[in-house]
Amino acid sequence: MPTKFQVFRGQGLSMEDFEKMKKTKGGLMSFNNFLSTSRNREISFKRFARPATNNPSSVGILFVMNIDTVICMKSSTPFAEVSKVGYYEGKEEEILFSTHTIFRIDRIERIPDEHTDRLWQVNLTLAGNQDDDFNKLTAHLREEFTWVTGWGRFADILIRLGESQKAKHLCKILLGKATSDKQRSDYNLQLGTVYYNMGEYSKALSSYERSLEIKKIALPPNHPNLAASYNNIGLVYYNMGEYSKALSSYERSLEIQKIALPPNHPNLAASYNNIGNVYYNMGEYSKALSSYERSLEIKKIALPPNHPSLATSYNNIGLVYGNMGEYSKALSSYERSLEMRKIALPPNHPDFAQSYNNIG
Repeated sequence: MPTKFQVFRGQGLSMEDFEKMKKTKGGLMSFNNFLSTSRNREISFKRFARPATNNPSSVGILFVMNIDTVICMKSSTPFAEVSKVGYYEGKEEEILFSTHTIFRIDRIERIPDEHTDRLWQVNLTLAGNQDDDFNKLTAHLREEFTWVTGWGRFADILIRLGESQKAKHLCKILLGKATSDKQRSDYNLQLGTVYYNMGEYSKALSSYERSLEIKKIALPPNHPNLAASYNNIGLVYYNMGEYSKALSSYERSLEIQKIALPPNHPNLAASYNNIGNVYYNMGEYSKALSSYERSLEIKKIALPPNHPSLATSYNNIGLVYGNMGEYSKALSSYERSLEMRKIALPPNHPDFAQSYNNIG
């Protein structure tokens, strides 16, 4: 096999996902499963990309991937030539890449076709550790998934994939076999998240509280992990409609964050926003407004200027003004939120319905 070569992959992509891809041109993307590709362009195009346009809500994509085996070796990106066991018996020249292989999006252009205008070619180049963005991304992923190890990391992945029943089963097994307080705390935290996602709030609360009790013994009194635990407990109480208890937990979380984190950390913005949500639901609109505005101030410093979270803040502020009867201020906030969403989100995103409904 040559040192540098091209492979192809044809597939369908929802219009919403394709719009997101177009906005990230020049950035990185990864395939979150084993990546089947072919050295044969015609099979990828005619058997996979073009038929995908039969679905009126999809576009047909032909990925053209430039591979450098030197980068594969340096970045530990395994691949295998599997044409002898492929479905097309050697015609496809199939090459299989490992999960989470990362590429840079070089070019996106329409493929002329007399039958449809929904065929696109996307040129990708394999990214490796010679790429600064690649290094930042892999460092972020390592940070996200290394707070637990071994089977605990697998449970975390199941939670993120929405496989709640499988995650619950695994977490219970891990809890039964836990040999340290840290493991018991981590697995209770994960189990609480599973129950929260399933809407079983009383069970989520029990698991989160067990995790917190262990952390309170093992960690310093103002450790950021304690703040995260109080925040989780606040989320549960909020969803149970127990707003005074939610407020107490959120405020305890915020107290710790003010000591443990930099003054403009995004987690502080999230805490102020959560406190604003509680006050809003309690009908204490002036306090809600103050919290939402503090959250927005931090986000303006911590986030890019058109981040969707800023749009959410303006929307929340608009809701408060609307309930206070200050309709011109509400309209101004809603319109600012809509402007940002037009830049940051794909055109069919459900948040647009919220914006237009609020303005109406």
